[in-house]
Amino acid sequence: QMQLVESGGGLVQAGGSLRLSCAASGSITSIPVMGWHRQAPGKQREIVAAISSDGSTVYAESVKGRFTISRDNAKNTMFLQMNSLKPEDTAVYICEGVTSLQQHYWGQGSQVTVSS
Repeated sequence: QMQLVESGGGLVQAGGSLRLSCAASGSITSIPVMGWHRQAPGKQREIVAAISSDGSTVYAESVKGRFTISRDNAKNTMFLQMNSLKPEDTAVYICEGVTSLQQHYWGQGSQVTVSS
């Protein structure tokens, strides 16, 4: 069973930056699609960004131009670089991996808080 562990969250002022990491317990070459979701209090979970094994990426409109998703297969880690953070980016950020057999793996989440 693959395990995903997020790190890098914290408290930052508006306009600041954070870099989230999602470390896998095994090889992520077996996970064609990986992504970041977020869930704010009282709101539904939403997809923030996703990346495929060939490096193709997609972003939510709300983060385009500010967030960058990447993956390092050699280190079995996915990243989310978040710049120009806004208070509305405050949420628990959760990483996900989806295998070719449609198995879904989820991390436990990392809190990101942006103060105004």
